[in-house]
Amino acid sequence: MHPTAGNRFDPQAPSPALAKRLGLFDCTTLVMGSMIGSGIFIVAAEIAREVKSPGLFLLSWVISGGMTVAAAITYGELAAMMPKAGGQYVYLREALGPLFGFLYGWTLFLVIQTGTIAAVAVAFGKFLGVFFPWISNHNYVLNLGTLRWAGHSVALTFSTQQAVAILALLGLGAVNTFGVRTGAWLQNVFTTLKVAALLGLVVAGWWWASSHPAPQPRAQGFWGGAHWNLATLTILSVALVGPLFSSDAWNNVTFTGEEIIRPRRDLPLALFLGTVTVCVIYFLTNWIYLRVLPFSGIQHAAADRVATAAMETILGAKGADLMAAAIVISTFGCINGMTLAGARVYYAMARDRLFFRRVGKVSRKHRTPAVSLMVQAAWASLLTLTGTYNDLLDYVIFAVMLFYILTILGLFRLRRTRPDAPRPYRAWGYPILPALYIAFALFVEWALLTHKAGRSIAGLGIVAVGVPVYYGWRWKEARASRAE
Repeated sequence: MHPTAGNRFDPQAPSPALAKRLGLFDCTTLVMGSMIGSGIFIVAAEIAREVKSPGLFLLSWVISGGMTVAAAITYGELAAMMPKAGGQYVYLREALGPLFGFLYGWTLFLVIQTGTIAAVAVAFGKFLGVFFPWISNHNYVLNLGTLRWAGHSVALTFSTQQAVAILALLGLGAVNTFGVRTGAWLQNVFTTLKVAALLGLVVAGWWWASSHPAPQPRAQGFWGGAHWNLATLTILSVALVGPLFSSDAWNNVTFTGEEIIRPRRDLPLALFLGTVTVCVIYFLTNWIYLRVLPFSGIQHAAADRVATAAMETILGAKGADLMAAAIVISTFGCINGMTLAGARVYYAMARDRLFFRRVGKVSRKHRTPAVSLMVQAAWASLLTLTGTYNDLLDYVIFAVMLFYILTILGLFRLRRTRPDAPRPYRAWGYPILPALYIAFALFVEWALLTHKAGRSIAGLGIVAVGVPVYYGWRWKEARASRAE
């Protein structure tokens, strides 16, 4: 084991341990609440445009759901084996070495976690603007004009929408410093509300469909003339980006492993229950989209707001307001869940002396990584100002899938190198299910690399920059240790 492993305390500045205060329900709502953001309400349009048939559209959600549940089932073994703060960061560190753990944490902080939180926070502000029109991307608190840089126009503006997003980020960061139970309580409330909202859409759609004929099928039929060859499979794999990342962040619960009362039982169970529930709800929601709207209505929904278009069809004009309220609730809960969980990764890195040492401090009063929470909120807030966070998320799609593959490969390695390690839960279907996940995920990676080469390579570039950063950090810490 690497000498920095084990989340050591800094002997120069001891601080208390994180508090074990999360139960099974808390863990399950963290899985579900982190998964359900704004994606399920809007990504259907892009998927429909890519696959061009209702059958492939629904199949993309079936495949992404199967992949998500398979990965969660596999992660359950690692989570029960190593219930540490940092979760996936720890699994990669222990299975493949500290460099791989650092690269994951580096990318997570730089853009994966913070970029997602920033994008969801802006969506929160955008839909809150439905009820408070002064919250708008075109209503400026500060407007310094436009700057030309490297051949691009950079707007030097600060909108009320960005201001609300930053207030949400900093506010939830601060709230979570008051104790993991405080953050968990918020998560439980908002996850319950957002799941109820999605189930409400499904029930309302079912009720509407019972008294209305189905939209006329396309001339090409349900499968749109798909030939089930490599070309069709490639198109389907590229289209999986939408459903896979609407289902992403299910792994966030592993970051809180050190704060779960019965982690060896509750982590695997929460991963399974949470992902299965959300994936079933996602499939039913998209089936309702198809049942209520013509396929062309999904492809060309105004501003890609498919859920809003469906609710307007079912309930009329008031459906748009109801859906905006649902998205406000959903995005707020998603920000909270990802804020709570993500900070534990940087905390674990700091304890391993691979991040700023102060980030590894725990509040003596509230037993939370308060500095880590606020550093994360501050960086996510800066990303909302760049206006490029959505581009950054596109760049790391390839890298995120790569880290999932590496983590599951780590399970195979740990089975071989640590056969006697305690395994309270052993992954269902091992080795077939994780091997199938890796095989299909690699095909998705190949499809992304061939069809979105620029963004995939850029994502790898973000990861690769972490290599010299890692060695530079190790060198700096070695010098500091010698000085001490």
